[in-house]
Amino acid sequence: MPPVSRLFDFIVIGGGSGGLACARRAASYGAKVALIEGSGRLGGTCVNVGCVPKKVMFNGASIMEAIEDAKHYGISVGSRSFDWGALKTARDAYVKRLNGIYETNVAKDNVEYVDGMASFVSSTEVKVNDAVLKANHILIATGGHPVIPKVEGAEHGIDSDGFFELEKQPKRVAVVGSGYIGIEIAGIFKALGSDVTVFTRTPHILRHHDSIIGETMMGEMERMGIRFEHNSSVRGITKHDGAEFPLELRWAISGSDSQLSERYDCVLWAVGRAPNTAPLNLAAVPGIQLNKTGHIVADEYQNTHVPGVYSLGDVFGKSELTPVAIAAGRRLADRLFGGPQFADSKLDYVNIPTVIFGHPTAGTAGLTEEQAREAHGSENIKVYKTRFTNMYNALTPYKPPTAMKLVVAGPEEKVVGLHIIGRGCDEILQGFGVAIKMGATKRDFDNCVAIHPTSAEEIVTMR
Repeated sequence: MPPVSRLFDFIVIGGGSGGLACARRAASYGAKVALIEGSGRLGGTCVNVGCVPKKVMFNGASIMEAIEDAKHYGISVGSRSFDWGALKTARDAYVKRLNGIYETNVAKDNVEYVDGMASFVSSTEVKVNDAVLKANHILIATGGHPVIPKVEGAEHGIDSDGFFELEKQPKRVAVVGSGYIGIEIAGIFKALGSDVTVFTRTPHILRHHDSIIGETMMGEMERMGIRFEHNSSVRGITKHDGAEFPLELRWAISGSDSQLSERYDCVLWAVGRAPNTAPLNLAAVPGIQLNKTGHIVADEYQNTHVPGVYSLGDVFGKSELTPVAIAAGRRLADRLFGGPQFADSKLDYVNIPTVIFGHPTAGTAGLTEEQAREAHGSENIKVYKTRFTNMYNALTPYKPPTAMKLVVAGPEEKVVGLHIIGRGCDEILQGFGVAIKMGATKRDFDNCVAIHPTSAEEIVTMR
């Protein structure tokens, strides 16, 4: 029996943040939309194994830190015990509620949710289960997945998805990787009571961020008791069944032939992510191009090289952030179905603010100092910096730093980069992101009256 053929105006492959936003916006204009998702739950990485459950764990870790600080404010707290399983159960229930909310909203917006894996038949057709869906417009928004390194015994470790599957808290953790995912998870583990070692291939962490963030973050994580193995190259894992710490991680230090090893009960790989393209049968769409990292090439309007086929979000690979995928998806739907007033609708990928939920939190918008000097010339760049202790720690014996850097360009001192790290920086950045997007100058910042006493006031009083 041949597959059933069904016709739509728009097919969206991937029920993550970008796909959901694009599908719902398109349907709001009256388009007949099919949303295909093969995992069995809507929300994608962010809702299920990313931003949302990560922030729940971050909140739990932050509460543990606040309990420790309480005694310095004269507050007695009876117990610091922590139940990993209880937090996981509550967190998973919250995520499941969100999955249900997404399904309800999709139905309410007249988007047809198709549960199954999609594969292309042609540039206008995809096969799902026993049906072939047809549309003149097809969006690929299939997201990405964690990369597992090709070393011996790698299967004994877990990735960031596996972090959310842990039923009990490990005692001794190795985090391999020092990008924002590894740094966030390392901070959560440590604040909740695990012993943590971070393995990084270089002397630095958070290498794609401004140095003020990486250097300050590493210093504070070391103060917390997190150990770093710099310039390390992991060689493999040997599992010793029945041991308290069954995972023997082996590594070498750059420039040395000797191999080191240590035992852990959890090894977490945080060495990068790759796009989800394998099940799509892209060979059926001649002209689709992948770049050297396997992401689907598209232009600033999310058009691939094949007319009517689009790509955005993590599978597109530019600014792989949930709000970016949502914004790009909505603008694409506006352009395709919103009428002539949206003919040029597209996302501007410049000056996108982003936050690291580390311990401490950090935020960045615009160019790093190094990028700014390369783009504008060192002679045209001026940098304003400040370091201080947040007033929250006025009564605590330890004084974690807050550090801020403002990068400005040209005689008008246009703000081209803002990099902040310390308590509350995750909430501070959004408003300043608006100002930078509007083209604010240092003088504009200076002309804003400070709010006292806050950390944010330092951004408008730097000299």
